[in-house]
Amino acid sequence: MPDALQEQINDTNSNNLFMQCEKLNFEAIRPLPKGFSFRLCRRDELDVWKESWAQGEYRDFVNYYYNLMYAHREDEFFNRCTFIVDKNDNPVATCYIWRSYNNSISTVGWFHVWPEYQGLGLGHAILGEVMKNAEFPVYLHTHPIATKAIKVYSDLGFQLITDPVIGYRKNDLEESLPCLKANMPEHVFDKLQTTTATKALLEAALLSEMAEF
Repeated sequence: MPDALQEQINDTNSNNLFMQCEKLNFEAIRPLPKGFSFRLCRRDELDVWKESWAQGEYRDFVNYYYNLMYAHREDEFFNRCTFIVDKNDNPVATCYIWRSYNNSISTVGWFHVWPEYQGLGLGHAILGEVMKNAEFPVYLHTHPIATKAIKVYSDLGFQLITDPVIGYRKNDLEESLPCLKANMPEHVFDKLQTTTATKALLEAALLSEMAEF
């Protein structure tokens, strides 16, 4: 890969990307492998969930964000935050759908599969599980470095939003496409679809300067 392209990719990995899903692609949902099951995050596992997001580096931010966005709706958080657990009941993946911006739109919360359990289809399984009863459209925010997650999103029906601004954040789709193309198999990149943002998203994202997804 040319050095100039690699530098461009490194610079764009933290760019903003936004996606929306009008309808879940049920055919892309994968069954859980033997020994794994779904359950909700328990209250005594909040630190497990936080650490999966913080990954040893961003704990102060995760605590701040949780206290700002979820603490006042704690019962709802624990009724939504889903884990996949292994045969020993240890969490290995997490995701949830959250009603953001004064309960006006559905967004994907922290979607994460523990690194040692990636490649087993757990991402397709848990995202599909939490979206089965979601209020559509569903929206999410990601970064071009998250190519594996973007493939899962795309498989399940998400499309990349082309609008240049979402709320108070710039949407960096055009700048990010070289990164996606360079880091995705060609057949995966070619299947990515684009769309314009719904009016509901554009209006909701202006309700708060704090990003809620």
